[in-house]
Amino acid sequence: GQIKKSSYKEITVDSVLCNKPFTFLGRYFCFYVYYRCNFLNLSSPSIFLEVRAYGYLGQMEKDRFSLLLLDPGEIYFEDLSVYFYLAEQFHSKKKKAEKENLGRLKVCSKSLVFEPKDVLKPLIKMKFENCFSIDEINLTEKEKLTSANPNSAICVDCSKHVEMLEANVIAPYTFRDGRRKFVFVLNYGQVEQCLRRIGQLHRAATLPASEQNNMLQAIEVAMQASKTFDRLWLQDMYEQVILETTANKITPLVVNPGMVLLSSTFLYFQSYNNIEPNNLLKINLSDIRNITKRRFMLQHVGCEVEYNSLAQLGLHSLFLSFPRQYERDQFYAALMSQPALTLADLDRERMTLCWQNGQLSNYDYLLYLNSEADRTFNDLTQYPVFPWIIQDYSSTVLNLHSSKTFRDLTKPVGALCPTKLQRLKERYEDMEDNKFLYGSHYSAPGFVLFYLVRLYPHYMLCMNNGTFDKPDRMFNSVADVWRNVLTNMADFKELVPEFYDTNNSGEFLCNKYGINFGFRSDNTRVGDVELPPWASGPKDFVRQMKEALESDHVSRNLHHWIDLIFGYKQRGDQAVKADNLFCNVCYEGAIDLDSISDWSKRHAMEVQIMEFGQIPKQIFQQPHPSRTSYRVDRPITLAAPVVAWQLSPVETITSHRAAVTAVTLSQDSGQVVSVARDGLLKIHSVTTGRQERSATLSGTPLSCLVAFLPDTVIVGSWDSNIIMYDVACGRVTDCVLGHEDAVTCLCWAGERQLLVSGSWDCCVRLWTAHSCPPTAPIRPATDLLTQL
Repeated sequence: GQIKKSSYKEITVDSVLCNKPFTFLGRYFCFYVYYRCNFLNLSSPSIFLEVRAYGYLGQMEKDRFSLLLLDPGEIYFEDLSVYFYLAEQFHSKKKKAEKENLGRLKVCSKSLVFEPKDVLKPLIKMKFENCFSIDEINLTEKEKLTSANPNSAICVDCSKHVEMLEANVIAPYTFRDGRRKFVFVLNYGQVEQCLRRIGQLHRAATLPASEQNNMLQAIEVAMQASKTFDRLWLQDMYEQVILETTANKITPLVVNPGMVLLSSTFLYFQSYNNIEPNNLLKINLSDIRNITKRRFMLQHVGCEVEYNSLAQLGLHSLFLSFPRQYERDQFYAALMSQPALTLADLDRERMTLCWQNGQLSNYDYLLYLNSEADRTFNDLTQYPVFPWIIQDYSSTVLNLHSSKTFRDLTKPVGALCPTKLQRLKERYEDMEDNKFLYGSHYSAPGFVLFYLVRLYPHYMLCMNNGTFDKPDRMFNSVADVWRNVLTNMADFKELVPEFYDTNNSGEFLCNKYGINFGFRSDNTRVGDVELPPWASGPKDFVRQMKEALESDHVSRNLHHWIDLIFGYKQRGDQAVKADNLFCNVCYEGAIDLDSISDWSKRHAMEVQIMEFGQIPKQIFQQPHPSRTSYRVDRPITLAAPVVAWQLSPVETITSHRAAVTAVTLSQDSGQVVSVARDGLLKIHSVTTGRQERSATLSGTPLSCLVAFLPDTVIVGSWDSNIIMYDVACGRVTDCVLGHEDAVTCLCWAGERQLLVSGSWDCCVRLWTAHSCPPTAPIRPATDLLTQL
């Protein structure tokens, strides 16, 4: 019944007595009555209630209807406020109260979806292809008097329909066969106008697939052409509009068209429909941290914008796809030219160097490489891929100091089992054209949701036509999946980042929504994922997986896996040698969708790309460098034990007036060459101890040197110069401005005649010499090969 706010109290749950729905403060609930055994402790007689919210009676729950409820590629246009009836109830005197039939009718390109206001009732989806007719029904005079909008109603006569989210519970959809008639009375608007739009969509559903697609595209363009970006959303009157265009917002399994407007201070996205949580996405340009060109469906039409959001706390992204590549490039150029941007420095060479030196973790570096290779969390066909690291899922304690614990990262996952690989090679040899070793991919939408179905069950229902996978085929055990990857001839899947993400505490391993996934063949219910014995729970499992990923063993070998997935072993002859060859349709550049004019063939190819998966963009053409810095078991402190040799001085030479900065022996070890902060170069004889040469090379300190006696010495100076000194002639033969700041180190690769210099400007430069030792002057315009 009705409960007053003043009588509501917090309660303690002891046991359940009954379950009955009721209303409380205008909100719909299911309530459970409890009692406490010892009432003597209470100050007054009480009834204890636990309430579970299902939604406001006076307000629609926006997250009930979702684009994930539609077919792939289906567009949501508009919604209408309606009263809903079954045809047999429409003229009945025992018709239910209208408030129980109130809801929204969603008009989509391939279906009508009714979302009832009562969240305990299911959403009803009526596909146009299953509709016999969509006609007008005239209201009686009495019905016109009682209706909020005394117009006619719409009757949908269909052979089957789908019921979804009954009682607001995530569960497989219910497919109802049998002819039914549904009546919708519009609260606002004209039935004639509504029927005109719906009638076009219904007629399109009767056409062959290619003609239907052309007609739907024409309808979509016409509806979108009637809408323009609402300039009232701009921040102020001084905001300058830079670019206005159309684009699709890409989220997992969903493409939502809208309008993009770039101004001098903000980036806006406004969808053509009202499905977005907010009517407008507004991004301050100063909050944008990264802008990346992306592929979408193997085409270069995507652009992803990463930005900080104060409202949602954290880094978020907007993934847009454009009709054509030149429109994407135009948007990218316009956005990158805005002075308000403050982008993060994510230069690839710099990030690789940071990883090599231990400044960037393995986890973060793999995320970065995935992003560089067009992998994004917004596209399941290009979801970030992470490697299997551990192969021990039976021990009670995980030993990260044993190499037997780890998977071989020099091989692709399909080549880890020799027997399996041999059978695959035999099949490969029997092929004629477009030969491949692996018939499925290591990352595809189905594999991503295989791991994440407990976290994103609605994605699985969308991709799997309203059903979950068979219970025995689901992700039930980590050990079983690893065993299957090693032995199954059709299983080559790697992992997803969630296996190593300690921030989410392994939520994807738990059935936290209590979804009924069914029973396995051994009559056990599908619940949480079975973890290896060495993990005490999901949080501990992910923690130990992360420790394994960051271990020294993995750090020493991770570059081999990078070569396979992102590098030079990804394709071509190197891929064949590394047993790393996949079907040609998943490689970038193998298929040009724009060149396929036949819609049916193009659609079939898009479906194949969608289901099979895509090889990451190749970002390294040469072998990836190994990591040079590893973790230590304990911090290095001044109290740590030190082992030192017993050293004794042979001779001490005192000649510089300031601190010596570099010293080296000549090639014959007969002379000691030194430079110091006094700007002097000095050469002493080892045998006599006498000074043989002293020269002032700079008015600033000298920092480093390379000796090529008896002829040449190369010196670095704090005035940014690289100085060549001829010992025999006693003169400077060349002085070149090599850097923007002090030169700090030099190295000579004699066999390749290369000089390497480093500086405080954080730059390493590679110079070529025309002789050995380098006697000819260095010409920066031609002799500078590259810099990092």
